[in-house]
Amino acid sequence: MRIDIALIIIDMQVGVFDGSIVPSVFRADNLLANVVQLIEKARKSSIPIIFVQHKGDSGHPLEYQSRGWHIHPELSILDEDLVVEKQTPDSFFNTDLQDNLVSKNINRLVIAGIQTEFCIDTTCRRAFSMGYEVTLVEDAHSTWDTDQLTASQIINHHNSSLSEWFVTLEKVNEINLH
Repeated sequence: MRIDIALIIIDMQVGVFDGSIVPSVFRADNLLANVVQLIEKARKSSIPIIFVQHKGDSGHPLEYQSRGWHIHPELSILDEDLVVEKQTPDSFFNTDLQDNLVSKNINRLVIAGIQTEFCIDTTCRRAFSMGYEVTLVEDAHSTWDTDQLTASQIINHHNSSLSEWFVTLEKVNEINLH
């Protein structure tokens, strides 16, 4: 059976990079460069790219229709790319993501973006439970320090725990989008 792939880029929006409301996400420049590289690989292989865009409430760094809400311009969205808007950490909940994946016969998801312990974790687990083969790009998701853990610790923990059941981990330079 042929596996059809989609690249899912979650919450890579201006408000998590510009530092105006919250500090820039951990290793922001590295994250952007890695996601741009993933997008280039997907485009070369004609893999569908789906941008998931969080619609934040008033005052949120990703407040709907604010400057911070827009997808980061370095990601260069094209007309053929799909944008799915969400309001929770689950990219499938009350969105048309599933319908779009089914219509394209997608059964493998490559996931990258923000925020490791919320939207990335939740979407990876949900996708696995829905029967998708999920690849998490281990060096293309990020978060912020908390009072308990550094961003690096959070990322490493989620890479480890998610890979036990829910995802296959691959680095940007290892990803095969064919």
